[in-house]
Amino acid sequence: MIFDLIPVVLSNLGFIAIFIAILFVLILVHEWGHFITAKKTGMRVDEFAIGFPPKLFGIKRGETEYTINALPIGGFVRIWGENFGADDDSETVDRSRSFSARPKWAQALVLVAGVVMNVILAWFLFILTFMIGVPVPVEESAAAPDAQLYIQAVISDGPAAALLPAGAEIIAVSAGGRSLDRLTPDGLTTFVTAVAPDPVMVTYVQGALEEQVEITPVAGLVAEDPARYLIGVRPVLIEIQSFGFVDSIVNGTTVTIERTVQIVVGLFTLLGQSIAGTADYSQVAGPVGIVGMVDDIAALGIVALLSFMAFISLNLAVINLLPLPALDGGRLVFVAIETVTGKEIPPEWAGKVNLFGFALLMLLMLVVTYNDILRLFS
Repeated sequence: MIFDLIPVVLSNLGFIAIFIAILFVLILVHEWGHFITAKKTGMRVDEFAIGFPPKLFGIKRGETEYTINALPIGGFVRIWGENFGADDDSETVDRSRSFSARPKWAQALVLVAGVVMNVILAWFLFILTFMIGVPVPVEESAAAPDAQLYIQAVISDGPAAALLPAGAEIIAVSAGGRSLDRLTPDGLTTFVTAVAPDPVMVTYVQGALEEQVEITPVAGLVAEDPARYLIGVRPVLIEIQSFGFVDSIVNGTTVTIERTVQIVVGLFTLLGQSIAGTADYSQVAGPVGIVGMVDDIAALGIVALLSFMAFISLNLAVINLLPLPALDGGRLVFVAIETVTGKEIPPEWAGKVNLFGFALLMLLMLVVTYNDILRLFS
């Protein structure tokens, strides 16, 4: 299987490069949040790293070393004294600049700063997409000539169920030597009814893929009009619409909130199903799976790619707030415990818990990546 991956990787080098660029920006923004907040609250930052070791190269500016590491699956900011104890026992060192020596509010602020930056980045990207122009459903009577016909939904028991995917753009419809000139929802319905029960050839585009399928209309799909022949899709006209600065901020804020809520609900649903043993991990994607998504999304244009990047940024924000060791949320739990009890958690115990959590995260990453690879060959 390893050798089978080589042609797959070579054929997707461009999309892998896009994915790495997206990941680089997301990590950079997240870690910069930790970095600048630590600096502003008086902490000493020893390293700002993109990727995990082994180190490829680094450059030191002032007291901080900026490094690029070999494993592009994350990043970190190494703050002196953050790893459950000071890293330098020299008596000449200003120990007040240690992470553990700073006030609890400062520690908490540093820990949440990365998450906040990911949310701000997503918010900014959503605003940008609205300013550039986003797909908006329009009524047929008000549609411009360049409006495009998309499949909004597919009836599960209709003839198109196994042939046409929801979200695809219909670019041509024909039957018996006739073609549908104006692609509109009413036009499609009228055309199918007129040629039925003869099959209809539908050409559609989804991502970078163009396909043509033959669908035979059937009657009885609509209770109100059981004699009408249909192929079982709900079409919609889509136009690209750009918004002004203020409207883009309002819409970007709304979308950011809605997507965050969806991610939180989806994540906790998955966790609940995992505990119950009913989780469907085929819907979970890791780095390899995301590269496959980039292939289709990049073909839809810059707006789709920016929206995808914003969505991934929100996912990183939510996941990092989970109260699990090795994540920002887990560290926040430690800070909360120390604040309530008024006692420092023993560094040895906290370090072991953090290492255990990191090992579990790496194991989960391997499992998800393995499933991603299996899907490539399924």
